Amino acid sequence: MNVLIIVQARLGSSRLPGKVLKEVAGQPVLRLMLDRLSRSRCAERIVVATGSEQENNLLVAEVQRWGYDVFCGSDTDVLMRYQQCAEHYQPQYVVRVTGDCPLIDVKLVDEVIETLVSGDYDYVCNNYPPSYPDGLDTEALTCDALAVAAQEATEDYDREHVTPYLRSSGKFRTHTLASSVDHSDKRWTLDQSADLDVIRAVFESFAPDIYFGWEDVLALQEKQPALFSCNDSLSRNEGSTMSSGSKLWRRAKEIIPGGNMLLSKRPEMFLPEKWPTYFSEASGVQVMDLDGVRYTDMALMGVGTNTLGYAHPKVDEAVRQAISKGNMSSLNCAEEVYLAEKLIELHPWAEMVRFSRAGGEANAIAIRIARAASGRDTVAICGYHGWHDWYLSVNLSSDDSLDKHLLPGLDPKGVPANLRDSVVTFMPNDLGRLKQIIAEHDLAAIKMEVKRNVEPEPGYLQAVRDLCDQHGIVLIFDECTSGFRETYGGLHLKYGVNPDMAVYGKALGNGYPITAVIGTKEVMDAAQTTFISSTFWTERVGTAAALATLDVMQASQSWQYITEYGIKVREAWYALAEKYQLEINCFGLPALGGFALEGERTLLFKTYISQQLLDHKILASNALYPSLAHKDSHLNTYLVHLEDAFASFAACLEKGDDPETLLTGPICHSTFKRLN
Repeated sequence: MNVLIIVQARLGSSRLPGKVLKEVAGQPVLRLMLDRLSRSRCAERIVVATGSEQENNLLVAEVQRWGYDVFCGSDTDVLMRYQQCAEHYQPQYVVRVTGDCPLIDVKLVDEVIETLVSGDYDYVCNNYPPSYPDGLDTEALTCDALAVAAQEATEDYDREHVTPYLRSSGKFRTHTLASSVDHSDKRWTLDQSADLDVIRAVFESFAPDIYFGWEDVLALQEKQPALFSCNDSLSRNEGSTMSSGSKLWRRAKEIIPGGNMLLSKRPEMFLPEKWPTYFSEASGVQVMDLDGVRYTDMALMGVGTNTLGYAHPKVDEAVRQAISKGNMSSLNCAEEVYLAEKLIELHPWAEMVRFSRAGGEANAIAIRIARAASGRDTVAICGYHGWHDWYLSVNLSSDDSLDKHLLPGLDPKGVPANLRDSVVTFMPNDLGRLKQIIAEHDLAAIKMEVKRNVEPEPGYLQAVRDLCDQHGIVLIFDECTSGFRETYGGLHLKYGVNPDMAVYGKALGNGYPITAVIGTKEVMDAAQTTFISSTFWTERVGTAAALATLDVMQASQSWQYITEYGIKVREAWYALAEKYQLEINCFGLPALGGFALEGERTLLFKTYISQQLLDHKILASNALYPSLAHKDSHLNTYLVHLEDAFASFAACLEKGDDPETLLTGPICHSTFKRLN
């Protein structure tokens, strides 16, 4: 019959890299698959068709070593790769199978081939619509039909997945071979690490026999369903509709605990399974994902880091200049002196500065200095101050002590138990609780956010200042989040109350890593009596970026712009809520604001907003952190689509329907959760 089986395979899988060479039953899984296919009665030859990328060189060498043919073609135009492979070998019929089907049954393959030839079809498959288990997918077609498709198909999807044009164009005689019983709910393919566990379990169950049939596997699953349970949650052919970002996130969760380094950037915090997750470019308020899709960021703007917008030209140019002169040396960079002088100029009460590169470590530095300066240990806190042991130790005393300080549900596992009771908490404006803490503890420091969600009552900050003075307590204002948003410097400048130390981060470098601890000489000098030192705190990029950022801020008065913009956003949120009779509460600084729907459906509503606005290429949730790059046109477009979301959600509630039916996926997370 002159039939050629072309096995599509590569090493650069987006979800399970190198999967076709993973070892199963002592052999690379692709070799097992090729050996199983070699028993075909209908096919004269088997060839592995791969891309010409250098990363596939190992695959080519291995397949040739096994004694099978290899054809290298286009990396992205897989349809053309098949056509060129067919032209090279000149068969009459081509069978398409993919390298992620190691359990493919050669008897089924032959049945598809025989149906194609005897039925005078152009194309025959057993998977559109599916009725066999996922992983037995076989497609057979004439070389004439393949040539026509290669010439006429124009959509990227058609060319990547080879055969959709044959099924959808209406130009070909097609047929689907169906199972007498629908088994399409079963997953025997190799696409993720959980699939690999299933494949290994199957081959180990039949070892040393590798030529078992699909009905044997079916009987095994009916007898031992637990062997097949670990990939139950995965959907059939979901890879063909997943974005590159979603695929990469799946990979990340396998090799990076928690998937990434920042909870607030997990896609589960916005739109699980659909959020773009990764960016390739960012400029102004535009973000491009890995598939080249551009979005307008009406959400977190780098989680509050980019108040000037992404890739601000003056800041980036300063960084380029710093890099061109060398970022690191055995000597110190002068920029750290200039930046220290600038921060002291902005805060006349401060006399000394230390730098680091992340907010959590800057807060840890401040606590170390305060304890060294006071000679005491216990700290009272109000707010969120990072992930370090000293802060998370609060939850050693009570699992929910930090629940009202931004992130609930933080488990103190890994924090030494002897830190219990070394840190105690109080809430904003609760002067009575703070006085009680001072009476019960010999405090080293009081660390607090000047403002996050609650406005300090008149006289409150000064009262805290007075208490610290009376009891010799170091007062630390954590301005990592609030700094440079309503004032040119710390938010405490607005209230006229000076701390002993202040901590800055987030906006200071407009996206480049730089944080600072400033303070009085009396307190800061204690840093010389304790060891606080790190190599990369001396690199040049962060300080160069901060100097340029401060210059742009000063020239543009960015803090005024983003505050005014945030006020307009907040007014619009309340107006929409009133129009559609939805009860919401707004929170945060205007330049770092958000809203929450009252009641139990707040996360559902947040998820729905992300879902609906993403359809319009807008990154959004229930928060918006304005930047200098945000214009009224961005806000107007955002509000048009946000109103649609408010309206449809309200209509669903009015009809008495379950609003969860509006979602196309899971509800977002509210806080820290284990992902795997």
